[in-house]
Amino acid sequence: MAWRIGVDSGGTFTDVCLFDEDSGKVEIWKVSSTPDDPSRGITTGVVEGLDQVGKTAKDLSFLGHGTTVATNALIELRGVKTGLIVSDGFRDLLEIGRQKRPNLYDMNAEKPEQLVSRDLRREVPERMKYDGTVDVPLDEAALRAELRELAGQDIKSLAVCFLYGFLNTEHEELAKRVIAEELPDVFVSTSHDVAPEFREFERLSTTVVNAYLGPVMQRYIRRLKENLAEIGLEIAPQLTQSNGGVIGFDTAANLPVRTVLSGPSTGVVAAQAIGKMSGFDNIITFDVGGTSSDVALLQNGVCQLTGEADVHGYPIKAPMLDIHTVGAGGGSIAHVDTGGLLKVGPRSAGAHPGPVCYGLGSTEPTVTDANIVLQTLNPVEILGGRMKVRRDLAVESVQRLADKLGLSVMETAQGIISVVTANMAKAIRVISVQRGHDPRDYALMAFGGAGPLHAARLARELDMGKVIVPLTPGTLCALGLLLTDLRADFAISRLLPLDDSALASIDAGFADLTGQAGAWFDAEEISGDRRVMTRTADMRYMGQNYELSVAVPAGPITSETFKALEEGFEAAHRQRFGFVAEGEQIQLVTLRLEAAGVVKKAEFKPQPVEGPDASAAQIDTRDVYMAEAGDFVACAVYARDRLRPGNIIQGPAIVEQMDTTTVILPDMSGTVDTYLNLILEVKA
Repeated sequence: MAWRIGVDSGGTFTDVCLFDEDSGKVEIWKVSSTPDDPSRGITTGVVEGLDQVGKTAKDLSFLGHGTTVATNALIELRGVKTGLIVSDGFRDLLEIGRQKRPNLYDMNAEKPEQLVSRDLRREVPERMKYDGTVDVPLDEAALRAELRELAGQDIKSLAVCFLYGFLNTEHEELAKRVIAEELPDVFVSTSHDVAPEFREFERLSTTVVNAYLGPVMQRYIRRLKENLAEIGLEIAPQLTQSNGGVIGFDTAANLPVRTVLSGPSTGVVAAQAIGKMSGFDNIITFDVGGTSSDVALLQNGVCQLTGEADVHGYPIKAPMLDIHTVGAGGGSIAHVDTGGLLKVGPRSAGAHPGPVCYGLGSTEPTVTDANIVLQTLNPVEILGGRMKVRRDLAVESVQRLADKLGLSVMETAQGIISVVTANMAKAIRVISVQRGHDPRDYALMAFGGAGPLHAARLARELDMGKVIVPLTPGTLCALGLLLTDLRADFAISRLLPLDDSALASIDAGFADLTGQAGAWFDAEEISGDRRVMTRTADMRYMGQNYELSVAVPAGPITSETFKALEEGFEAAHRQRFGFVAEGEQIQLVTLRLEAAGVVKKAEFKPQPVEGPDASAAQIDTRDVYMAEAGDFVACAVYARDRLRPGNIIQGPAIVEQMDTTTVILPDMSGTVDTYLNLILEVKA
């Protein structure tokens, strides 16, 4: 009997999901995270999780891990002292950027702190032309002189980014060799290795972030490998990337910038797999944690990749799932603004002291406190009884807010829920309505600790007809680690017109990417029968600033390929912007290749239908304040683990489980499908 395990390490809890390959059995576990050394919490979670099923690390056939180490180090500016080598004249590009203020009309807005101080940025004579030909050869002597000066600054990492280095890597490769001779103990990050694409500032920013985080990730991975080896792990563990795939620890240590969205990406991967199994092709994911809500749109079962994102103020060019985040979670603090209006977030109570109901000293009411007051959340205990809560303290905090607003306690608590629901709906409209998608054509998949708690009202706000609550929503990101493949993305910029004159260049570009993918396959020891490659191209009309991704048909690059690309681009442009610019020249910008090493995944077997009667799962009755009734309503409370396929629950009702609570509104019903998903729908 072989077990697969996924571990998602968050700021508060480390989630563990175990899957038995033979029986299809799924077990989940949670332990407290250890921010001072996340590897300890992960190791503890693995050991305790395996203890629950009577196994040890030697019984594992796969271990996947999602981490916030890189993200937290970037947010908290806990990276290493980093130097930077750039082309002559580009020392201040990090400050200049795109010459944009973070908020156009905010005169006091501050840019994020620079990761490399000006005294550690050094220019060297060298210059590539726009076509990749050498204009000024790299001055090796000047480079060595600058490196020797930096050696006295005790830097731990060094970024190298030369003008047009993505077209011709000769100078950056030479610089890398020289650095290895002069500063052999320094982590080196070159732009052609990290982000071989055009747009100078974004490429520079990505390279600097990678260098800044590199030694932090290397130390973390080294400790984690040692800890896992001590408990007897015999297989090679994997780590999640922002693109939803996993990579080996060594690759992640060299490219930490690709893990900055490691956590939320696997939740989307799990949603894709569950949607496919359950017959839902079009899904909007709704992942709510303590601080934020992450949403993504899956059309025809696929979440689109984006090649660029702004992560906590730092532009990053790296392939990542198109996930949108808004500061609305269980710990979001409710307050009255200067205009006397109720606001929720973006400030959060965090894990410590957390919501008022935790009894740890907080006095400002949060979304969790509002749910405790309304009794949609268990007013006595949560986490399956592992955590006691204080409803009296939550009521007192909401009462203080109510006094400022001139409302009752219950009206104020419900107002907090209504405001946070509106914030969540706004995030979903960004990824749907603003991009040409009607939310009513999609099912809402709710997960995270608070997703199912708010999903029903959010679906009503957006007029969405179905809500899917997976079996283990609170640990879905950990489950996603058991449903993904090894994956790497390769890109090369080639600004060319979409006509036959570009055929040879495009063919050569994809041949180059295929070679890079082959080298990666070999390094990861992926056999030929498990290798899959997918090609896309970023395209735009000549003169546009931003591109759209279009699938490239398999096979040789021919005129027919270009015809298919033109049709694909026009369809994507019409979807996003509502029109096609007839007669305008279409331009190819960046060629991309996704390489996937297919691995054995967790497979869920459908269970036999046992009938609509859910009475065996009812464990209690609780009065819950329902705005729809304007008063407390007696709601049946069900234990999720007792529900069987075919069971039907009539709202209003509450479904409780260790990792989350699901609210079913009065005009809704919930049906358990054969994969044990809970499907909420408006009653006919």
